[in-house]
Amino acid sequence: MTDITHNQRIVSQFTRWAKPFAELPIHAEADAMARTLAACALAPDLSVLDVACGPGILACAMAGQVGHVTGIDITPAMIAQAQARQTAYGLANVAWRIGDATALPFPDDCFDRVTTRYSFHHMPDPAEVLAEMVRVCRPGGRIIVIDATPSPETQRAYDEMERLRDPSHTSALTLDELRRIGRAAGLEEVTVDGYRLEAQLDTLADSGDMPALAALFEAEIAGGRDRLGVGAWHGSTGIRFYFPVSIVAWDCVKGTG
Repeated sequence: MTDITHNQRIVSQFTRWAKPFAELPIHAEADAMARTLAACALAPDLSVLDVACGPGILACAMAGQVGHVTGIDITPAMIAQAQARQTAYGLANVAWRIGDATALPFPDDCFDRVTTRYSFHHMPDPAEVLAEMVRVCRPGGRIIVIDATPSPETQRAYDEMERLRDPSHTSALTLDELRRIGRAAGLEEVTVDGYRLEAQLDTLADSGDMPALAALFEAEIAGGRDRLGVGAWHGSTGIRFYFPVSIVAWDCVKGTG
């Protein structure tokens, strides 16, 4: 699969899902957001870039604590949702760009914080994206990645489940793999945190994908083995499960020694 084909897959998926994605309460869940903002160590004079910003949920949450936020995403429909969110919140210090995370259209060393949330599992080469995040981060700045991180034992089954639900999914890194690419990029790890994000299956999948997904989850629940690593169960409104999410923050130490 070429990068162009995969980018088209991402744009197709998130054009269809832009509005539902923006409206899902789990994407603004209070504890998850509080943990994320704490890892970012924000301050009023900072300039922030949010990579693969989606509908601008994190970018707009950061805007009240920093000088300026730029959000970039490859899907125009997501940027439209982000602009609508900015307008609704009355934020003047946010700007949006359409662009590819593997070729960020910004000069070197121009942001104090560079974040990305729930995006690495869409990337064929997350290390390439992290390298671009490092490039545009100022020395002494901070880079923060938030994403699903299955255990090594459940990673393969988790990826199979996610590809059924979302054809733009590539592979979710384990926490150790995420930390490893940070070290390989020359970053200094400062924060590792995590949370479980509760979700309802039928709010996160197209109706045509639900029969296969429901069968997979029903077998998972009946077997009692948690092969997917998501702790699935029957809730009062449908099948529910947890995304295992990690937050890793690094200091950008290039040129400081």
